[in-house]
Amino acid sequence: MRYQMTAGDHGSPIQLLSPTGERHPSEHFDRYLKDLDGEGGAQLLASLYEDMVVARRIDAEGTALQRQGQLGLWPPFVGQEAAQIGSAHAIGADDFIFPSYREIGVAYVRGAPFPDLVRQWRGNAHSGWDPFALNMAPSQVVIGAQTLHAVGYAMGVLFDGAETAVVTYFGDGATSQGDVNESMVFAASYQAPVVFFCQNNQWAISEPVGIQAHVPIARRAPGFGIPSVRVDGNDVLACLAATREALERARSGNGPSYIEAVTYRMGPHTTADDPTRYRDPNELEDWKERDPITRFEAYLVSRGILDDDLRARVAAKADAVAAELREATIHMPDPAPETLFEHVYAGPHSVLDRQRDQFERYHGGLSHDVASAGSEGGH
Repeated sequence: MRYQMTAGDHGSPIQLLSPTGERHPSEHFDRYLKDLDGEGGAQLLASLYEDMVVARRIDAEGTALQRQGQLGLWPPFVGQEAAQIGSAHAIGADDFIFPSYREIGVAYVRGAPFPDLVRQWRGNAHSGWDPFALNMAPSQVVIGAQTLHAVGYAMGVLFDGAETAVVTYFGDGATSQGDVNESMVFAASYQAPVVFFCQNNQWAISEPVGIQAHVPIARRAPGFGIPSVRVDGNDVLACLAATREALERARSGNGPSYIEAVTYRMGPHTTADDPTRYRDPNELEDWKERDPITRFEAYLVSRGILDDDLRARVAAKADAVAAELREATIHMPDPAPETLFEHVYAGPHSVLDRQRDQFERYHGGLSHDVASAGSEGGH
């Protein structure tokens, strides 16, 4: 199986759903969407819709919780639901994912407990979820570092003779990092079963993608010997089909692939950012017309799948998830101080043991001083 390097791959992104919801047939990609037309197809389409709507509600709730002082930071992903949900639905349970910090929608699809979606952002843990429970590594804040981890894991899969694949997510800004380029060298050299999934959301914090990429980002991968494709990242079906194809390539022993999903970050880079200082508001309005959820709703209506009953059920699910997320955040217990030293190294470490001992003696002294002061004040 090979990618055909057409103008659509590296020019106009491949699109299976128009911005107004019309389905574009594709001889190449339709074979990866046959289950959407057969028995159970309506159920799968409804599941994609539900996950996109719930993911957007999770994002809105996370932003609100940060604004209300319940979270220290939050990385909004509103506008990128199709890229995350479509690709996540293609990934097998045995496949392993290495995300950046923005793939909260992917974590939701993988079944992350709601407290784990916010634990790291509340500052209550080094990371959120158990990576081996979800087959998904913790969020990576260091830009691009997860791509090296992904390729290393994929090389291990290759040497073990396993049939699983690896997917790593990153943004357009990360493509300028050395880690991402070095990871592609290793992936191509060893023909590692890894899929590079770039969510090109047009902005690397305040830097527009056109400054660092004068040609489509998907064109970079073939220079390393990695086939690539450029898809409409606001088209959930295109993202699903492209990821399925890339994973098929990886599992069949044909090496790495690269997907550039062209989307848009409708919100700030994080809640510490103010995009109105550097972004033309007209640009945001233009992209709202390509909203991934609105587009998919129009398609589902044309298929007779989206009716008032489904809308109500999905809205109720989104409300319930948001309420549970808020409840879990507000009532999340503070970690014990000594847990700071847990999960730093894979095994015992003498320097860390010495630091833990010093901390416990220091902290114990503080507790004694506070107790003594309270006793003296009571006389």
